[in-house]
Amino acid sequence: MAASRYCKKTYVRAYFLHVTLIFLLLVIPRAAASLAFNYQQLGDTGNALKTSGDVYPDQDVLLLTRYEPDSYGRVTYYENLHLWDKNSGKVTDFTTHFSFTINTPNKTHHGDGITFFLAHPDFPQSGIDGSGIGLASREQLKNLNYAKDYPFVAVEFDTFVNDWDPKYDHVGIDVNSINTTDTTEWFTSMDERGYDADISYDSASNRLSVTLTGYKDSVKIKQHLFSVVNLSDVLPEWVEIGFSSATGFFYEEHTLSSWSFNSSLDKEQQKGGSKIGLVIGLSVGLGAGLSVLIVIWGVTFLVRWMLKNRGLEEVSLFDHAMDNDFERMSLPKKFSYEELARATNNFARENKIGEGGFGAVYRGLIRELNIHVAIKKVSRRSSQGVKEYASEVKIISQLRHKNLVQLLGWCHQNNDLLLVYEFMENGSLDSYLFKGKGLLAWKVRYDIARGLASALLYLHEEWEECVLHRDIKSSNVMLDSNFDAKLGDFGLARLMDHAIGSKTTVLAGTIGYLPPEAVTRGKASRESDVFSFGVAALEIACGRKAIEPNVNEEQLYLVDWVWELHGMVDLLKASDPSLYGHFDEKEMERLMIVGLWCTYTDFHLRPTIRQVVQVLNFEAPLPTLSPQVPSFSYNSSFSSMPSRTSAFANNQCVSSTSSSLGTGSSQSNTTCEVIISPAAAH
Repeated sequence: MAASRYCKKTYVRAYFLHVTLIFLLLVIPRAAASLAFNYQQLGDTGNALKTSGDVYPDQDVLLLTRYEPDSYGRVTYYENLHLWDKNSGKVTDFTTHFSFTINTPNKTHHGDGITFFLAHPDFPQSGIDGSGIGLASREQLKNLNYAKDYPFVAVEFDTFVNDWDPKYDHVGIDVNSINTTDTTEWFTSMDERGYDADISYDSASNRLSVTLTGYKDSVKIKQHLFSVVNLSDVLPEWVEIGFSSATGFFYEEHTLSSWSFNSSLDKEQQKGGSKIGLVIGLSVGLGAGLSVLIVIWGVTFLVRWMLKNRGLEEVSLFDHAMDNDFERMSLPKKFSYEELARATNNFARENKIGEGGFGAVYRGLIRELNIHVAIKKVSRRSSQGVKEYASEVKIISQLRHKNLVQLLGWCHQNNDLLLVYEFMENGSLDSYLFKGKGLLAWKVRYDIARGLASALLYLHEEWEECVLHRDIKSSNVMLDSNFDAKLGDFGLARLMDHAIGSKTTVLAGTIGYLPPEAVTRGKASRESDVFSFGVAALEIACGRKAIEPNVNEEQLYLVDWVWELHGMVDLLKASDPSLYGHFDEKEMERLMIVGLWCTYTDFHLRPTIRQVVQVLNFEAPLPTLSPQVPSFSYNSSFSSMPSRTSAFANNQCVSSTSSSLGTGSSQSNTTCEVIISPAAAH
């Protein structure tokens, strides 16, 4: 019963701490905090983003202009940025990252571009004029007092050559003018491939730096530009921040996909009283709060009595045993809840980058380590929560491979279960393949497939025990800053001795990636992981989901559709049309053949992951596959089963949603208890 007593005390102390914190927040003015937010998706940001002009949401992105002439749009953050402090003279440092797409479907004329800007808080709306990219029209700037009254600094991503522009698409830094000499050529693609931009300001050197992506000879590259500008001389103490865009006679699609921002200068009240007023407020507040504090103590003891009499002291999900278990295994750093709450601004909504059945994922900054992290907060509503949490901590923390997401730490405190991972700057693979975050070039895709295969080889054959991942899918493949693949989410993973071929367990995984024998065998195996890899490989090559409901029935199931094209000797027809044929045909064919090889319905015919790696690396020849969709062959009297996922229609499943670390992507994740007759099970 010692554990129960510990749980009761923890719960009461936590309650008292929460009540006390509420009291302090009411009585004592809030501490200053720098401006920081992170939106990996822009479809549901509440009132945090203000829009004007023709801006409209589309799923998880914002369309800044309409695909028509003379369109204009702006997006700004609801709070102003404290750029510099007139009392201390301090100027903020800041960094911002955003991803966007500029697409010209007609591939002929295009214009005009996107800007990121800092401007006077009362910055006027722009007149209709594409050349001003939504900042200001030429007519407005003809007024000599305009820039004086409404100063602005912007980074322009300009896709139309005006008279004052260089004769190519360019990136430039604008200071109170749309005519700038600080420019560099920008290698644009003008298609569905997206761009990433990082803009930073160093107040010590007055250096405004821009790092962005471009496409040179269809290969994604990084480009750079900087300018020395003293922002405190140009802009007021408080500024608004945001994006603008416009079209003129010619037009294109402008899409904003994500936006994060961090500044160093603490926010204070834009209009506040003196320090004397602050002291008076503190004195009065603290004096008046003494009686409130006495009431709080009384409430605390009352709650403790209620807990004891109602048996609620058993609410804790775990006890010291889990602590001791983890610490004996020399696992990564144990964080305190307070550290992780501070890193995420108390798990603020703007820092949420994903959510699923097992909980939410937040971006955070561990200031002591000076690193960004992804923090998974396991949902209290998840019946599998504790089990999945313990599985991830015990398994993934011991693994070391360049293509696996690294677990940095863990925390279980006050009924909260938290996992801390390295942050993946480019989010999940599925956000690029299916959600329009950007278009991955073929070389990047092929390297992602090889990296995923390398990770699986390590799990199956190269670590001290065989690790069955059991949930390989594109939303669990993360991409770092170099777009290298890293497999994550080991909540369903299981350990197995290398000598054992399969492991009896409750069926788990995601519909569309589950092999057909999972229903009848009820076992996790290396072969089932290989099947899931094969589906993911076909998704990478084809740019299509495993199950695509918005197509005709013949193409509904990706695996069957590609098998049919293979039988018709027209395999390359399945290649992602958004690549416009820009791929290595031998590599494309190799990845598709490997995908089909892995998804043989008879698990005995599937390759080992080592064979997959050898073929993808051109170290082994391509296998010769059946020209037709193979049917499932049993050693018993079972009838054949088609490869289509409809084979699972009569199973009873409990579905949830698994979220990726860094993107907010999600897919249906299923743990199935399959109904099988005793004879069939035998």
